[in-house]
Amino acid sequence: MKLTNENALIASLLGSKVVEQIPRFAAVQNEISKHVLPPVRFLPILNQPVNVHYPSYEVQNNEDQLWRNDQTISEDNQFFPFSFRSSKDENWYLLPWEPMLNIEGANIIVKRNIAKAGKNLIGSIKERWSTDDYQITITGAFYGDKMLGKSSQTYPRYEMERLRDYLLTAEAIEVLCEPLQILNINKIVIESVSFPFTKGENVQAYEIKALSDFPYNLIYKRKKGILDVGIPIGGQPER
Repeated sequence: MKLTNENALIASLLGSKVVEQIPRFAAVQNEISKHVLPPVRFLPILNQPVNVHYPSYEVQNNEDQLWRNDQTISEDNQFFPFSFRSSKDENWYLLPWEPMLNIEGANIIVKRNIAKAGKNLIGSIKERWSTDDYQITITGAFYGDKMLGKSSQTYPRYEMERLRDYLLTAEAIEVLCEPLQILNINKIVIESVSFPFTKGENVQAYEIKALSDFPYNLIYKRKKGILDVGIPIGGQPER
C-alpha cells in the first residue's frame, strides 16, 4: 500500500484495524506527526520501534497561575469597543469585554381610518409621522481575576461598581461605539438594567436597555423688529 496523506488520515480516524494493512507503521506515524501538533502516540500498537521526537512542555504547578482568568481585552483588539462617559468624567470608561449590541428603530405614525370607504379607498390615511427613539440593548459579561477562590478574588466587583455609577446617573450619558455613531447617536438614557444568574463564580452577565437622546432647543427666542401698523392721516408711519 502506498503511503499518502489520505492513508495517514484514514489510519488516524479508523484505528488499529487499518494499521495492520500497512507494512510499516513507523512510516505512518512519522507522516502523521508532520500534520498533527504535538505528535502523540494515538494508535494502540505495541512493540513497534518508532523514532518520533516528542517535544517537552513545562507545566507550571503554581495554583495561583492555574486558576488565573483571561486578561481584559484592549480597545485595539476589540471589533466594536463600547465606552461610557458622564458630564462629570474627563476620561471614557471602556467596557473591558466587548458587549453585544442590538439597536431597534421605528416611526410614530398617526393614522385615520375612513368609515365606509369601500374599495375606492383601501387602508388608512397617514396624517403625520415622526421618528421614534432608538431602543438600544447592551448585553455583556464581566469576569473576575480568578476562576476559583474567595469572592473578593473571583467576583468582578470593581467593574460592577463602575457600571453602577453610570446606571444611577440621572442624565444622558455620552457613548462611543461605531454602530451608534453611524446612526448619529452620541447620548443615551438608561431605562432599565438586569443582572441575570450566571454560571460560574467569576462571571456576572448584564443587560442594559437604553433609549437614544438627541439634543433639542425648546427655548423660543422672540424676534426683534419694527412693527408697521399703517400710515396715519397727515403723519408719518408709527414705529
